[in-house]
Amino acid sequence: MTSGATGGGAGRRAYIGSFTSAGGRGITAVAVDAGTGELSVLGATDAVPDPSYLAIGDGPGPGGGVLYAVSETERGAAAALDLTGDVPRPTGGLRSVEGEGPTHLAVAAGHLLTANYGSGSVTALSLRPDGSVGPVGSVLRHEGSGPDSARQRAPHAHQVLPDPSGAWVLSVDLGTDSVRICALDTATGALRLHGETVLRPGTGPRHLAFHPGGGHAYVLNELEPTVTVCRWDAAAGVLEPVAETAVLPEGEEGDEDLVTYPSEVVVSHDGRFLWTANRGHDSISVLALDPTGEKANPVTTVDCGGHWPRDLVLHPTGRWLYAANERSGNVSWFAVDAATGIPRRTGSLDVPAASCVVFA
Repeated sequence: MTSGATGGGAGRRAYIGSFTSAGGRGITAVAVDAGTGELSVLGATDAVPDPSYLAIGDGPGPGGGVLYAVSETERGAAAALDLTGDVPRPTGGLRSVEGEGPTHLAVAAGHLLTANYGSGSVTALSLRPDGSVGPVGSVLRHEGSGPDSARQRAPHAHQVLPDPSGAWVLSVDLGTDSVRICALDTATGALRLHGETVLRPGTGPRHLAFHPGGGHAYVLNELEPTVTVCRWDAAAGVLEPVAETAVLPEGEEGDEDLVTYPSEVVVSHDGRFLWTANRGHDSISVLALDPTGEKANPVTTVDCGGHWPRDLVLHPTGRWLYAANERSGNVSWFAVDAATGIPRRTGSLDVPAASCVVFA
C-alpha cells in the first residue's frame, strides 16, 4: 500500500525505514529543508515488510539513485525501489538473501551486500543495469561464539560495508566479538575471507565507521557501551585495535538498573568529532577525536529526543544529526555546533517504529 504526499520542503530528500510488524509505515519519503534541516512527509510505502535498514545506490532515479532495503524477517530478503516519484516504488520484487534477519546492507562494486543477523552470514547479490536486485552470488557464513550466553551463542553479523579504498568488505559480528575482512570478486560476487580481527570478549561489536582520512575505524560495541579505536591498513587489509573508550562520560552512566545498548556511530566530515546513539540511556554521546584519529575522549551527552535511538545519521552538509527513535516513534534532528560538536535539538517528526534514515 502506498500513501500520497502530505507535506513538502526545499532541498534534498531522505528516506526513513521502520518496522511494519510494530506499526511502522514501511519506508517514508521526506523532503529536507536546505536551510533548517526540517523533515516533511511526502508519502510512504509498506511494500517491503520490516525495512529496517536502507541504502542508496546508482540507478535511473533522480540524480541516478535507487533505494535498497532489507526485509528483516526470518526469511530475509532485499528489495530495490525506484525513486522517480514522490514515493519509492518497488522494482523487481523481493529477492531472498538466503539468510535470516538481515539488519544492514551496502552497495559495493556492482553488488548488494547484506549482513544477516539471525543466520550469522553475509550475502552478496548481483545488481542489474536498471538497479534491480539480481541473484545471490555468494553467502559467507561466520563461525564462532562469545561469552554472553544470551546474545553470543552463535555468530550474528550486524553490519557489512566496503572500506574507503573500495578494495575490501568488512563485516561486524556481535556474536563472535570480531570484524571480518573479505575480498569481493566483482565478476562472480564471491566473497573470500581475508582476515579476522578479534576484539575484547563480550563487547558485542555492532557497527563501525571510518575516519575521513581512511586510516582509522571506530567499532561501536553494543553489549558494553564502548568504542574500539582501530588502525586500518587498506593496502594490507588489516584492522588493528589500539584503544577502547567508554561512550558515556564518567558520572553519566545512570543508576545500576539502567543498561545502555549503543546502536550507531558517526564521524564528522572533518574528523574532529564522533557521535554515538545510545539506547536505554536514550542519548547521543559526543566524543572528541585527536588530530591523529587514535584518541577518542568523551565530552558530554544530549537527550536523543525520544526513546530507543536505533540509528544516527549526519546530514551530507555536516550541519545536522538525525536520530531515529524506534520505541517513541519519531525522528529528531539536531543542529551541530561546528566548534564543539555538541548537537542541539531543533525538531522532530512522528514516524512510528522508526529504524533508520538515509539521504538521497
